[in-house]
Amino acid sequence: MKQYNIPVLLSFVLCILLLASWAGAEIIEDEEEILLDDVFENWGADMETQFSSQEETVIIPDETLEPDGSTLITISATGDFTIGGDSRKRTDIFQDELDRQNGDINFTMKNMRDVFLADDLTIVNFEGTLTDSTFVPQSKKNNQFLFSAPPSYVSMLSDNGIEAVALENNHIMDHGEDAYEDTKEALRSANIVYSNSTELGTFTTKGVTIAMLSYLCIDRYDSLWDKVPADIQKAKAEYPIVIVSFHWGNEKDYAPTKNQIRMGRLAVDSGADLVLGHHSHRMNPIEKYNGVYICYSLGNFCFSGNSKPSDMLSYVFQIRFRVKNGEAQSEGFRIIPISISSRKDRNDFIPTVLTKETSIDAVLTTLKANGRSLEYAVEEYPLDW
Repeated sequence: MKQYNIPVLLSFVLCILLLASWAGAEIIEDEEEILLDDVFENWGADMETQFSSQEETVIIPDETLEPDGSTLITISATGDFTIGGDSRKRTDIFQDELDRQNGDINFTMKNMRDVFLADDLTIVNFEGTLTDSTFVPQSKKNNQFLFSAPPSYVSMLSDNGIEAVALENNHIMDHGEDAYEDTKEALRSANIVYSNSTELGTFTTKGVTIAMLSYLCIDRYDSLWDKVPADIQKAKAEYPIVIVSFHWGNEKDYAPTKNQIRMGRLAVDSGADLVLGHHSHRMNPIEKYNGVYICYSLGNFCFSGNSKPSDMLSYVFQIRFRVKNGEAQSEGFRIIPISISSRKDRNDFIPTVLTKETSIDAVLTTLKANGRSLEYAVEEYPLDW
């Protein structure tokens, strides 16, 4: 009888079966491929149209837009923000208060932080320097006040909702050009926007970019009558909202001078959407000129220059702009009456919202009384929107 090698035979049969199955599968796959090609040839255009249509109808709500498609921007503005002390003097009233507050550098803003975090932009007049330098320029040696604070104190701004500063005033050069550069570097490191007479500041919120310009006018009006309008017109051609800050007027005056009035209105005529003033350390009235508000002086805010100023009343100015299609329209303003101190017996550098009706009335009466000589003075100072 003939002998067969069973394992070899079984392997041969298995190979034949596998080859047959592969051939059949290849035929079936070819048939399926033809069927799928037919499907896409007939339906492809319709399916692509359907998918495209679905993508176009997906709407992602933009929380920054109002129902009418506009953007509402709320801006807060205050007067003099002066921290630190005078390196020439043995006593430092600001440091003394900081020690009482257990070294918490944010103590000054503890009563205002929530207000500033709730808006879209807060701008203050930063009057002083952020530097470790003790150098005093010859031109400043006889000054009654010089101000400086360590650069790290910039967190007092960034930690408390203050996004921008006007950097044109009579104290920014208290310690010379190098200290001025120190100050700007500290602000940049904390992402605080600054503006001066040669550097435009811009801040973008809710997709809207706001431009800021600042000028020191004291004894400089003649050099600014042409410059200010040109700068404003250039900024307005590019940005929907232009804010102009002026350091001007006379200290302790409650009403603007003729030059202030002329410059403020010139700024408006040139395209400014808001004019903010400071220097007098006293609050001044507000005008509405050609639809634009001119705050002639926002007074003091956080002011370490005096342990007990004779007038510690002031206010925070707030305005709303509605921006649509690149155009901004004012939606009105309100003021928040404040004391620059949380105490009555001394200045503790903690601005505090007033709650007593008599104190609030004192702010409103002062503003209205000193606006009587202004042609376009606002008639009312609303406390709410």
